[in-house]
Amino acid sequence: MWKNHRTSQSRSNPTQPDLSRRRFIIAGTTISGSLLLGLPLAGVALSGDPAGDSSRIGFFIKILENGDVIIGNAQPELGQGLRTTLPMLVAEELDISFDRVRIESMPLGIVKTADGYTWKYGGQGVGGSTGLTNNWTYMREVGATARLMLIQAAARLWNVPVEQCSTLPGQVICETAGKKASYGELVKLASSLPMPEEAPALKPMDDYRLVGKPQHNKEVQDIITGKAKFGSDVDMPDMRYAVIQRSPVLNGTVSSFDDSATRAVKGVLDVFPVEGPAPGAPYHILAHGVAVVATSTWAAIKGRKVLKVVWGESPNRDDNSEKFWQQNRDMLATQGQICHDQGDFPASIDASKTVVRHRYEVPFVSHAPLEPQNCYAWVQKDKVHVIAPTQMPSGASRSAHAVTDIPRENIKVEMARVGGAFGRRLTNDYVAEACIISQKTGWPIKLQWTREDDIKNDFYRPGGTHELIAGLDESKRVTAWSQRLASGSKYYRRPNMPDEDLWKPELYVDDFPKAMVENFRLEYFHNPIGLPRGSWRGPAHVVNGFVIQSFLDEIAHETGQDPLELRLELLGRVEEQPYSNHGGPVMTPGRLARLLKFVTGRIDYKAKRPKGRGVGFAAHFTFGGYAAHAIEVSVNDEGEFTIERIVAAIDCGFAVNPNAVQAQLQGATIDALSTALELEITVRDGQVVQRNFNNYPLMKIDRVPALFEAHVMNYDDTPTGVGEIGLAPAAPALTNAIFNATGVRIRRLPIADQLRKEMKA
Repeated sequence: MWKNHRTSQSRSNPTQPDLSRRRFIIAGTTISGSLLLGLPLAGVALSGDPAGDSSRIGFFIKILENGDVIIGNAQPELGQGLRTTLPMLVAEELDISFDRVRIESMPLGIVKTADGYTWKYGGQGVGGSTGLTNNWTYMREVGATARLMLIQAAARLWNVPVEQCSTLPGQVICETAGKKASYGELVKLASSLPMPEEAPALKPMDDYRLVGKPQHNKEVQDIITGKAKFGSDVDMPDMRYAVIQRSPVLNGTVSSFDDSATRAVKGVLDVFPVEGPAPGAPYHILAHGVAVVATSTWAAIKGRKVLKVVWGESPNRDDNSEKFWQQNRDMLATQGQICHDQGDFPASIDASKTVVRHRYEVPFVSHAPLEPQNCYAWVQKDKVHVIAPTQMPSGASRSAHAVTDIPRENIKVEMARVGGAFGRRLTNDYVAEACIISQKTGWPIKLQWTREDDIKNDFYRPGGTHELIAGLDESKRVTAWSQRLASGSKYYRRPNMPDEDLWKPELYVDDFPKAMVENFRLEYFHNPIGLPRGSWRGPAHVVNGFVIQSFLDEIAHETGQDPLELRLELLGRVEEQPYSNHGGPVMTPGRLARLLKFVTGRIDYKAKRPKGRGVGFAAHFTFGGYAAHAIEVSVNDEGEFTIERIVAAIDCGFAVNPNAVQAQLQGATIDALSTALELEITVRDGQVVQRNFNNYPLMKIDRVPALFEAHVMNYDDTPTGVGEIGLAPAAPALTNAIFNATGVRIRRLPIADQLRKEMKA
């Protein structure tokens, strides 16, 4: 029923721009004689000569006279490889050798219209694994249009019908006339021709030379040689440097400070307070604090070390993790908000032959990117210049406007390469901080966070306690399912957010097994702990994947069923289901079944293993993509375990660059396991306890097994994003393996020393 198939290329995707109607392409020659193309939004009035810099509208192509091609990329680069993958789409349709392609990053492009602001270059920003999917059609049509213009130029030059001309990489040929010309020879004539009214037909996928074939990342050489410029590398004329001493207590204020010792530090230029949000108010920055501005980052840090601050009272001074978990347990003993209710769950549970019920705890965690937050900002009287490693350049523009009141059309935002994001840089609080400091001093400012700043001041992944309940009939068929969650909501302190909507980012209503079980209920309790919360790589999917896939194994164990057959039976109940959350509009359960069969077959999970060894597996649908893991572990008598083997598989529809997809699957697996092993943010007396990697320890290389397979399994011809898809199944595959090796069930993350304690008990 779920065999591999290919679908029509014309299949619609509501997230992709419609370029075939109400859009047009502009063209012009630059001073150097190159051809410049771009795609503006409909209804955006363009002024000035399109041959100038203002003509760089959309994902542009610049064809140089020597035949080299520069392809613009307007999306942030977080390490996911978009600066290679998106230009591949253009190069494929343009018909150019990829070794002749160079990549240029583009700044934020917004245009003010009578109705507000709109995109100048098309949507810019990446999150939720959308960087590729939102541009899949867009980028290919730019390349196809450029190719058609070059063919038209050649046909006119040779006085032959357009239909007689075709292309080879980098040149137009006419076999009938025995003619050929390089793209560089044709760019001037091509730019003078009228533009096609409709987007040209795209290549059949069977003719692809680049797309779908492994390609090396265009920027690897620059990265490994130190030429790639991250936000921390920004160096601008007359720049000053700043750090902030932020309140150590959640929602604390600055009561007073003594900066005499700070100002005595050589290089310190200024010290002043920075006002944060009121308790419970939406965030523009995370915390109240005191800024130290100096002639170098080191001088600013030295000055901050001797700064004496008296912190004011905070309503969250008594917050602590122990109280948070106890409050969750107390709430789960009561009735919460029923968020979704289908069938008759209470009656079905009452009629069940067997009821399985367990609780799971998933902690707050930090994003911990390798590069801490930073931002360059220069606020002048009527304009702002920002250079930042951000996932959302439009958000950087809004943050700069919010704190400076300068119109957004006068705010220039450039995107530095990002040294890790994982959802942290969807929020631009560090941009707002840098703008506040620059506006106060009048200087161009480079704001730098330290590792301690970053771990103690984050929009953390929400922690919560999940209670799952399943009812089974006499044939051991699951007929009722409920997930009850007490947690800190990601929507905490969002503007204009009603309390009744706080559950929505924590429980995705259409997630498995909603469509497969007749009686299904979701219930929520909100815990208003003072920790800031935000999106963390795969948001609720990575949490619910652990909870649900762990619970499925527990159902199988307690009812004497095979855990794989239990999953396959559930997945086989529905061929395709509507999916209203991000990643829809449909979810195909059979795609998960295909991956589960593959990974369990590769690892031979039914094979008999010696004492102390076990295999676990899990699968999950995340943001339009499908992933599965099978993991084998060995455990010694002391409760120390070793990950012996990992088999991971991903179905992202169609892998545009299989190299990049495989790398993302490997990285996501390691990130998920690292988080499951040791990572947790805790609070004591209103303060985050963790400070650096000494007490927030990331997974070390010796814990990653040499036997690590990452399989990319195409399904159709429509790609999905991959950055978050591979996380959710990894942790439950690991904990299920631990149970099968030892009989010890891990219901709380991180694993830490739980297994050692249980084995010694």
